[in-house]
Amino acid sequence: MSEDIILKAQNVSKQYRLGVVGTGTIAHDLNRMWHKIRGKQDPYLKIGAVNDRSATASSNYVWALQDINFEVKRGEILGIIGKNGAGKSTLLKILSRVTSPTTGSIKTKGRIASLLEVGTGMHPELTGRENIFLNGAILGMTKAEILNKIDEIVEFSGCQMYIDTPVKRYSSGMRVRLGFAVAAFLEPDILVVDEVLAVGDAEFQKKAIGKMQDISNTSGRTVLFVSHNMAAVQDLCSRVLLLEDGSIVYNGNVEDGIKRYLESNLSHQAKVNFDFDSLDETSIRSFCLKNESGEISSNFKSGELPVFSIKLFFKNRLNNPSFSIRISDAFGANIVTYRSLYFVNSPLSDVKTGEYELQIKPEKLYLLDGLYNVSISLLEGKVPLDIKKDFIS
Repeated sequence: MSEDIILKAQNVSKQYRLGVVGTGTIAHDLNRMWHKIRGKQDPYLKIGAVNDRSATASSNYVWALQDINFEVKRGEILGIIGKNGAGKSTLLKILSRVTSPTTGSIKTKGRIASLLEVGTGMHPELTGRENIFLNGAILGMTKAEILNKIDEIVEFSGCQMYIDTPVKRYSSGMRVRLGFAVAAFLEPDILVVDEVLAVGDAEFQKKAIGKMQDISNTSGRTVLFVSHNMAAVQDLCSRVLLLEDGSIVYNGNVEDGIKRYLESNLSHQAKVNFDFDSLDETSIRSFCLKNESGEISSNFKSGELPVFSIKLFFKNRLNNPSFSIRISDAFGANIVTYRSLYFVNSPLSDVKTGEYELQIKPEKLYLLDGLYNVSISLLEGKVPLDIKKDFIS
């Protein structure tokens, strides 16, 4: 590795046997041993399903990771994103040496501190203070070095009152606070953080992200950060890896990586027909999005005005029916909401029973280039009758 590269993964793959612990049978173990004695490849590396958690198992083996290759520079903050089950945690466990790869190798320089789950590295019977010394010793620090940092660790964690209490009596948030403080302040060369910050409160998350930025910018230390909070990834990381089904599908710019991840979770439907029972329910029957030419489309130029077309069915006459359309960005932040009850001449003020079609065209709607979600709802006054969320972009 060059001087600037602190971590390198080469052809890393991890295979698991489904349904049982270990290899599963003595016959498989003996077969592996026989091939190893003869200097041949493990016969079970040639089989195994792709790591798609939603698919029906087609093999006794699955590749949690397959052919992972990447490098991390010193001082870089690398975000690792992907759906649940994509292989993010497995990759971090291999990098942290919690488990070993089936094939491939990991090369690192310096000490690695990991926070992979709530309470990682914490002995529940020991006090918070004792756990600080235990973790420091595991990282190869002397008692004097730990004593020099312990006041900062305790202050950052916000657990001063409980620092001499056994960790088993801590809440999950307190364990994360102390665990992160230990991992960050004992100055590892590589800090690995896997989603645990989501357990902490808003104040702690802000402090933790600020601390990770600080140790990267001022100390030149490396951070590997896994999170489903795309806003945190965008603020913190300088590069992202996107994992899908155990493989890297994107390695590069943060904004482009997040956009690709979010696009994979959106349906991009411009017209939706909803299931309904015409005899039993007041409901939204269908929704479509049209451009100014009247064509159904989910793609618009910035500044182009969409037309929202909605079909509704009313079983009974409502006293005060209303309808709303909510547009939010890819991170879930609300951009604008249109509600019929805010208009002097509400389009639903005189409805009785039966089916109605509404068309709503905003007079002004200025959106930047990007992905947006649309949610619609039907209400009686302010009481929801039918809600359809985030089905279109």
